[in-house]
Amino acid sequence: MASKRHVVITGASSGIGESLARAFAARGDDLTLVARRGERLETLAVELRGKGVRVHTVEKDLSEVETATDFLLPAEAVLGPVDVLVNNAGVQRLGVFAEASVEEVEAQLRLNLLTPLRLSRAVLPGMISRGRGVLVDVVSLGALAPTPYMAAYCASKAGLAAASEALHGELRGTGVHILTVYPGPVDTAMGQSAYAAYGQTLAVRATPTGRPEVLALKILSAMDRRVGRLIYPRVYTLSRWFPGLTRFLLDRFTPKPRVG
Repeated sequence: MASKRHVVITGASSGIGESLARAFAARGDDLTLVARRGERLETLAVELRGKGVRVHTVEKDLSEVETATDFLLPAEAVLGPVDVLVNNAGVQRLGVFAEASVEEVEAQLRLNLLTPLRLSRAVLPGMISRGRGVLVDVVSLGALAPTPYMAAYCASKAGLAAASEALHGELRGTGVHILTVYPGPVDTAMGQSAYAAYGQTLAVRATPTGRPEVLALKILSAMDRRVGRLIYPRVYTLSRWFPGLTRFLLDRFTPKPRVG
């Protein structure tokens, strides 16, 4: 990989995206950071510019699928062609599927699945023509182990995971690398919200939880080694090898969340 790259990160204002921004900046990469919360993006950008990297911020609601890619050309005009795209932005709504509004269901499908596919479709031709590039899709352990009360979220993440894994094989030999990341519970605002909804049951308290800054470093390491799949925390690789047991445990012990 080039020593200095243009890295685009969606959902960059907090959690995994924020940690990734710091990790890439520590390597000297230039960044386009995209999120709805413009003030938080600018605060982060000031910090990262202090490390000597260029940072372009985009305050944008990526759930508006039709305009989701509009920021790419202006970003490339500032920082050059996109070398790395990290599809990280996402939304999670817990609750009984039969009681969810159509709007809640479709909002998750738009932001978690349709927008990442549009962004990937927009940047991949350039990457292929240059013979290099990295696409990182941050999906969810829920794509491997669908969890009760998260039906739409798991469906959206499973769809993105399937596309990402398919592209890994499709782009073999092009110089473009695809990394599919399956985070389990991670200590982020989204993760804390889920824990609060589920309550402090024994099952929740016993759940192994990762750190976003640790995951960020593991993602960069996986990119360097051209690994195709990353599951974190590592203990959750069991869900891939023992799907029947995972299904039983989730069905039996997932508490009904308190929402509303």
